[in-house]
Amino acid sequence: MDNRKANIKRNTNETQIQLSLNLDGTGKSDIDTGVGFFDHMLTHIARHGLFDLTVKCDGDLDVDAHHTVEDIGICLGQVIETALDDKRGIVRFGAATVPMEDALAEVSVDLCGRPYCVYNAAYRTEKIGEFDVELVEEFARAFSNNGRFNLHINCRYGNNSHHIAEAIFKALGRALRVAVSSDPRTNEIPSTKGVL
Repeated sequence: MDNRKANIKRNTNETQIQLSLNLDGTGKSDIDTGVGFFDHMLTHIARHGLFDLTVKCDGDLDVDAHHTVEDIGICLGQVIETALDDKRGIVRFGAATVPMEDALAEVSVDLCGRPYCVYNAAYRTEKIGEFDVELVEEFARAFSNNGRFNLHINCRYGNNSHHIAEAIFKALGRALRVAVSSDPRTNEIPSTKGVL
């Protein structure tokens, strides 16, 4: 469980991304995606997951934020998969329920090596400031698909779109924090198959 760090550079015609992650950090983050609300949400993953996360992105924001958000989800999924190596000794499953004033979000993860995303959240607005709320789901799917894990997001209720999204990202950080943590009872791969 030593040195659980990874970094990635991804350059396409739509985005240029540099991202680094330390799963055994202290919650420090240095994030500049060009999308202020998304920076705020990624900071919650780092802080509540106790991950050290650096993200720099130059994306085609003249089009919209879609490529930036999706491609960062791709990169974050890939670095988590790399940092976990064979997943020996991790808890594997994690879940968190987080309130944010009027909103309540539940997030469950299984770092099983198989991507699957369930996303249930209803917003009363289409935007949070300039941020399209549908991009939260785009991020979640890209993150799950490229991290190769099950991700279930359910927001039971909420009136304020900012609160709904923030509860989701905080719960995601907390659920991942549990799932990637070291299991004090075993150093085995947590699967009857012997591989994840």
